[in-house]
Amino acid sequence: MATDTLKSTTGAGGASGGLRRLLLDNGALTALIVLVIAMSALSGDFLTTDNLLNVGVQAAVTAILAFGVTFVIVSAGIDLSVGSVAALSATVLAWSATSAGVPVFLAVLLAIATGIVCGLVNGILISYGKLPPFIATLAMLSVARGLSLVISEGSPIAFPDSVSHLGDTLGGWLPVPVLVMVVMGLIAALVLGRTYIGRSMYAIGGNEEAARLSGLRVKRQKLAIYAFSGVFAAVAGVVLAARLSSAQPQAADGYELDAIAAVVIGGASLAGGTGKASGTLIGALILAVLRNGLNLMNVSAFWQQVVIGVVIALAVLFDTLRRKAGATPVAGASSGGKGRQAATYGLAAVVTVAIVGATSFLHNGSSATSSPKVGLSLSTLNNPFFVQIRAGAQAEAEKRGVDLTVTDAQNDASQQANQLQNFTSSGLGAIIVNPVDSDAASNSVKAADQAKIPVIAVDRGVNKAPVDALVASDNVAGGELAAKTIADKLGGKGKIVILQGQAGTSAARERAQGFANGLKAFPGIRVVAQQPADFDRTKGLDVMSNLLQAHPDVQGVIAANDEMALGAIKALGSKAGTSVSVVGFDGTPDGLKAVEGGTLYASVAQQPSQLGKIAVDNALRALKGEKVEETVKVPVKVVTKENVAGFSG
Repeated sequence: MATDTLKSTTGAGGASGGLRRLLLDNGALTALIVLVIAMSALSGDFLTTDNLLNVGVQAAVTAILAFGVTFVIVSAGIDLSVGSVAALSATVLAWSATSAGVPVFLAVLLAIATGIVCGLVNGILISYGKLPPFIATLAMLSVARGLSLVISEGSPIAFPDSVSHLGDTLGGWLPVPVLVMVVMGLIAALVLGRTYIGRSMYAIGGNEEAARLSGLRVKRQKLAIYAFSGVFAAVAGVVLAARLSSAQPQAADGYELDAIAAVVIGGASLAGGTGKASGTLIGALILAVLRNGLNLMNVSAFWQQVVIGVVIALAVLFDTLRRKAGATPVAGASSGGKGRQAATYGLAAVVTVAIVGATSFLHNGSSATSSPKVGLSLSTLNNPFFVQIRAGAQAEAEKRGVDLTVTDAQNDASQQANQLQNFTSSGLGAIIVNPVDSDAASNSVKAADQAKIPVIAVDRGVNKAPVDALVASDNVAGGELAAKTIADKLGGKGKIVILQGQAGTSAARERAQGFANGLKAFPGIRVVAQQPADFDRTKGLDVMSNLLQAHPDVQGVIAANDEMALGAIKALGSKAGTSVSVVGFDGTPDGLKAVEGGTLYASVAQQPSQLGKIAVDNALRALKGEKVEETVKVPVKVVTKENVAGFSG
């Protein structure tokens, strides 16, 4: 009996000791556990089955990309191209299965082959061309993104229905992206731990010259390593496009940085030689939990980026200290264990303090009230027009006693899909969405509709999904007004260029249609160039500077928003308002100042604050079960120097 008791005690101690060692040796795992506990305490919506599955779905694409990047980092390389390769692979699949009429099975193989080819090109440039991995993969980042835009002509391509099921759920509860993530993680773990190529990765990362001298064919192994990274990027691209029901040429922009962060947070060293698939998965989950929790707690969209960056930096710093403490020689093993324990607990404490501190300062504290809860997902807050929509919505929400949560998708359709999923799983009363892409938002809006949550679209519509109301300006009529304004200014004759908005958005399409309709009445106006500048001032400056090289005699510019118009004015310099007339769209404060100053001839002014106000009003009416109009058009008007003083916006 005493012996049995001793064995039982030893077994229990061994189990608890094993768990303790696991947590001490895996600072990222400890941090993840602390994060989950902290988020659960701070938000009652976090620790639910639906939301935890949301976290898994949101981590899936980053994790799959990161598994491929793990191979590269373990071998002391870097791959900055995985986000662009993912977008290119998805675009190839969508284009070949739709426009080219290729059977879906072959289209999927073409997508995977695209990833392999991109990886092999990276490997050849690095192994045989002697280019640094940073430069080679940076070049591939640009090439792959450019090819994606060329193939798609800058517009999203609808995904085949059979492949779109990768974004669905099995049995009504298990998301397919999570299943794919687990499968790809097991493959990565198998490759790293059980294969010759996996052992080669560690050998090359540990000491490439020693690996070469020992007979390892390093150049060939690097080809295989980067090809593996390309395959995982292709799979991630297909999963992402399936979630969005369309291949986005600008999809996964910046995801390579998240993938690298996930690998490093998971314990890999950028110097090579260390790293595990399980650690990479934990790193991806930490990023997903952070973003999900901060959304649920209504932390400011601007501060979210700060919090995530700080926590990532601290997590890696303390995990590095933990591993250094664990590297103490045998003679100091005891002090090394204490150092590792202190560093691990320090990591957990810092992460907790960062999260709790951030939410204490940044959380608006309104979640405890019984006010109606409404979520507003904006395509970007890096544009004054959408900042004004937010201001109008917040003013109306405060007036009506509404708890309004605002998120910034940063012009990333997949990030917006995550935010809309968070809104749905947290049981908000209504959702207002300003889509990054009208097609990509459809699946998330359908999910909200199934959850009986009213959805109001603002400024841009949602395709292939029901919304209770669309609150928008008449973009087509506004485009026609802009065309007539520039034509009248030029006396019906002259050369002009058009700066287009972000491909895939309903606003860009409708305004472009309005420009085309309006110019039909003026055959003397010749459009010498049309180029997208993505509603961005900096891109407007760059694109206009380039176009001036080919068309120095241009006499007019129509821009699909004021930000691009202001960029064009900067490029035109002294020509703006003198020899070249510029017409913008939106009537933003900076745009109206330029109109007043004479550099911007006119702006087709919307009333963005009114859009936000009316959207909140319609959300409340839909939430109460009242009838709302399917389309609410907010008037636009042309503002010139003559009437700008009296324009209220």
